[in-house]
Amino acid sequence: MSSPDRPLRTDAARNRELLLAAAEEEFAEHGPSASVAAIARRAGVAKGTVFRHFATKEDLIASIVSGHLTILTAGIARLADAADPGEALLEFLTVAADQRQQHDVDFLWTLSEGDPRVTELRDQLYAGIELLVDRARAAGAIRSDVTSTDVFLLMCAPVHVVANLPNPAPELWKRYLAIIFDGLRPEGASPLPQPAPTLP
Repeated sequence: MSSPDRPLRTDAARNRELLLAAAEEEFAEHGPSASVAAIARRAGVAKGTVFRHFATKEDLIASIVSGHLTILTAGIARLADAADPGEALLEFLTVAADQRQQHDVDFLWTLSEGDPRVTELRDQLYAGIELLVDRARAAGAIRSDVTSTDVFLLMCAPVHVVANLPNPAPELWKRYLAIIFDGLRPEGASPLPQPAPTLP
């Protein structure tokens, strides 16, 4: 016989996912000024339900960003021991660009700076990218002067490129990811004109 409070836990989990999705859409349309009441309406729940899950709007924003960071760090964990380090790095960049294509939450990253959950996950992401880059470099899959910072900065580049077009095909970003990744390969590489930046 199931526990009587299990449906409540299931409902709570569903409401949380509805709120996160609704909040992301509301913030994308209205920016940081999006109201909690509008988010609740979009999710189809009472305003009080928002605050039962998220103490403040800032907590809600940090939860959205944390969710996307978790997807990226989970991808790295899955690829960390891949047999082909070059393909692992390319697959990670594909996952990262696909996430950026589906979820334009760049401005929320800035708003969530300082949240300890976001900081911890971001640090895990940096460390994971460094691991993938080190393995790809050691395997000769990418040029020796490419750093993890370079790769971090290139993660969303394919999507930013196609954003300059009025109506890009949904998967056009994959063309530019292929061009970018070919630029990371050692074959035919020429010296880079500037040293790699460092992350703050």
